[in-house]
Amino acid sequence: MLPFKPIFLGQKTPDYPRATTSQKCIRTNDIENVGRTARHHTFFEMLGNFSFGDYFKSQAIAWGWELSTQVFQLPPERIVVSVFREDDEAFAIWRDEVGIPEKRIIRMGEEDNFWKSGVTGPCGPCSELYYDFKPELGDDNIDLEDDTRFIEFYNLVFMQYNRDADGNLTPLQNKNIDTGMGLERMAQILQQVPNNYETDLIFPIIATAGKLANIDYSKADENTKVSLKVIGDHVRSIVQMIADGISASNIGRGYILRRLIRRVVRHGRLIGIDGNFISEVAETAIQLLEGVYSNTREREKVIKTELQREESAFLATLERGEKLLNEVIIKLRSQQQDSHLGCATISGEDAFTLYDTYGFPLELTQEIAEEEGLTVDVSGFEAEMEAQRTRSQSAHETIDLTVQGSIDKLAEHIHPTEFLGYSEYQLISHIEALLIEGKSVEKAETGRKVQLIFNKTPFYAESGGQIGDRGYLAGEDVLVSIEDVQKESGFFVHYGTVERGIVTVGQKLRATIDKACRNRVRANHTATHLLQSALKKVVDENISQAGSLVSFDKLRFDFNCPQPLTKQQLQQVEDLINTWIAEAHPTDISIMGIDEAKAKGAIAMFGEKYGSEVRVIDIPRVSMELCGGTHVNNTAEIGLFKIISETGVASGIRRIEAVAGASVLEYLKVRDDVVKQLSDKLKAKPEEIVDRFSNLQSELKATQKELENVKQELALLKSESLINQAESIGEFKILVANMGDLDAKSLQSAGEKLQQKLGNSAVILASIPEANKVSLVAAFGEKVYQEKQLQAGKFIGEIAKICGGGGGGKPNLAQAGGKDASKVEEALTTAKNKLIETLS
Repeated sequence: MLPFKPIFLGQKTPDYPRATTSQKCIRTNDIENVGRTARHHTFFEMLGNFSFGDYFKSQAIAWGWELSTQVFQLPPERIVVSVFREDDEAFAIWRDEVGIPEKRIIRMGEEDNFWKSGVTGPCGPCSELYYDFKPELGDDNIDLEDDTRFIEFYNLVFMQYNRDADGNLTPLQNKNIDTGMGLERMAQILQQVPNNYETDLIFPIIATAGKLANIDYSKADENTKVSLKVIGDHVRSIVQMIADGISASNIGRGYILRRLIRRVVRHGRLIGIDGNFISEVAETAIQLLEGVYSNTREREKVIKTELQREESAFLATLERGEKLLNEVIIKLRSQQQDSHLGCATISGEDAFTLYDTYGFPLELTQEIAEEEGLTVDVSGFEAEMEAQRTRSQSAHETIDLTVQGSIDKLAEHIHPTEFLGYSEYQLISHIEALLIEGKSVEKAETGRKVQLIFNKTPFYAESGGQIGDRGYLAGEDVLVSIEDVQKESGFFVHYGTVERGIVTVGQKLRATIDKACRNRVRANHTATHLLQSALKKVVDENISQAGSLVSFDKLRFDFNCPQPLTKQQLQQVEDLINTWIAEAHPTDISIMGIDEAKAKGAIAMFGEKYGSEVRVIDIPRVSMELCGGTHVNNTAEIGLFKIISETGVASGIRRIEAVAGASVLEYLKVRDDVVKQLSDKLKAKPEEIVDRFSNLQSELKATQKELENVKQELALLKSESLINQAESIGEFKILVANMGDLDAKSLQSAGEKLQQKLGNSAVILASIPEANKVSLVAAFGEKVYQEKQLQAGKFIGEIAKICGGGGGGKPNLAQAGGKDASKVEEALTTAKNKLIETLS
């Protein structure tokens, strides 16, 4: 109902007094119940009917009863209803007008029968219809919480109040109706099956998975049925999400998709399906959905490619993670038996290691732990996550709840902001509301940070990826700089600073946007549309937008693509866009019905909300998109387009950053300055810089090689002087020495040469090539490691531990390292004593 919230609050006049809806919904906050209860799902279709100040309680109840008993032909004696405990009106309508016995009308509390859209906003009592699977149990002591007997299938919300931030209820100007009926639940009732999973909406998917696992669902044990139900439910969700343009990633809704895919993979393994299988199951889901949701078939290739990639990547992760988790569980079981403890807990550190090192999701660790009768220290995991986080968190939408709460209070007294900025850059505006730190005030003085709401504005509010306008407000002895504009429930909130004078509610000010900034953002926004079209033509027609940022100095475009673009593809994209710019294509901006726009081929951005009428940006034969942003009148106004970078931001998501218009000149100027500096320093023309740089690299490599050779020669000379220091231990000679700051490579060469010259010998050398870095080498003759069983690798590895390090190698030659240079002499003394003891 959220798109209708401004209508309920009286902020917007509806285009129609009534509506019926069918909505696709994804819900994962109780994902652990999927497959375990009769009707929990991650994907479901919600049916509804709405009244905007038209019909109300009496008609909604009468029509709900008519729909249930006459259209769906449910037996009246099988329907029980609930009402809010204080809603005597609804109780009377059900009893007196519909004729339901009082025993089958159950009064319930606020938690069950008072609906609200959030902490604040429209709300009201509700009445729910339940289907009774066991009417033979009678009407005495009815318990609607008994889900083995009852299933709620229709909820009638009587939207008649607005709740403010203090919890106070105020009657809405118009009384409204908002109802909801679950398609899956009604299918279960009408098809008379034990649960939603066995309806024709889901069961064919379950049957396909069962066939791949050689399992007959009707004969399977309970755990196997749970896994099959999870697969059936999740695959429906996955197909719908990818078809709607979502790609798997580690952030936002992309993470939800990845989590669902990984759960399907794991439950497939639990029932014996090896290797990749989701694409085959997804085909069944597509067959079930394509009749209503044609995009599932149209994007079949994208869906199956995404599933193949994600599934293959996770199978490797799963194998490693399950092996390590099994070791942790075995260890816990042992400790549990030894100490006679009850329920054991997997530590947060172990859970985090699984997640951070092996990519094994916490949710899977929790699921497996639960199956094994264990728990997971989630708070410990979160502490580890916070302490060891090395990558920045994903960008997320920040909602100023304080501002939103104040706007909700003001909503019934002021009208939504009229935006005139498509055609006007300056106009006289009337201050409707003034806020400081989110609280409504009457005036603000110089230096104050303020949020202003006007009756009309030329300032564009951030939306669709485009940032808000900058500019200023001016009046007699008043100046306010505007740094940002955000849209909240139809109101344009102008964030700024009072630079001079006093600002008051009701004051009229001249609102002026920064025209230079607007022109830059217009060029960048239209260039973003050209970029999407170019990517579709050059790379893949199935590419779709996954996010964007259009600012004054650059643009950023995220899109679905499984692999990086080649240099040739990037150059082709850039050249094509600049060709379109040079061809001076006009931009045709029009308002039309959304169905008409889609029929003409206009591209809609996933996640954006569109009304019945939409704004279409059409660049004939180049691009057509639904967009509320600001754009150039002709592509020639863009001037130039230049791609800065192309990178991966998540699995299956690529990002292009680029500049357009005046920003290209600034970008090129910086690079031109760098080229000039390089030319001066290298004494070369710009076109000769690359060759000159390659020559310098070659010269540097040659010089480094000569230096290494000289170092090794010096090391050998130095080591030869040590030969006389070798001590005889029976038939063996040993030499233990500190070589100063010799590098590791030279140290190894010296140790090897010394051992060869000394013959039947054992040589141990150490050096400190740089601060807090120790290098160690062991070189043993054949008799030492064969007859005396003294392995160079094992020997030097133990010695290195003294210096806080380790290492190893072959029986005759090995290297090691350490961090504590102060322990070098102790290490050498220990090595010498061990050699004497062993060789004598």
